[in-house]
Amino acid sequence: MDDEHRNGGPTELIYLPKSSWQPALIAAGIAGVLASLFTWWPYGVVGAVVALVGAWAWIRGSRRDFARLPRRQRLTSAVIPPVPLKRR
Repeated sequence: MDDEHRNGGPTELIYLPKSSWQPALIAAGIAGVLASLFTWWPYGVVGAVVALVGAWAWIRGSRRDFARLPRRQRLTSAVIPPVPLKRR
């Protein structure tokens, strides 16, 4: 294949978060709180603690991942100036 027809390397970097167990932990905690409305009240206390610990861990991990991101990306493509289109 000719070099002129070949795509170059990626011009932007996309960062995806890694998989996490915290959303499932929060959901289980909320389920415990809701179950305590119809059953024994200590289920709600345990569910609330589990949900709070899961939320705390999720926020802490997200902040750590955000802090590792590069602050600037080098642009390799042309930047289109923000000029309104003219009517004919």
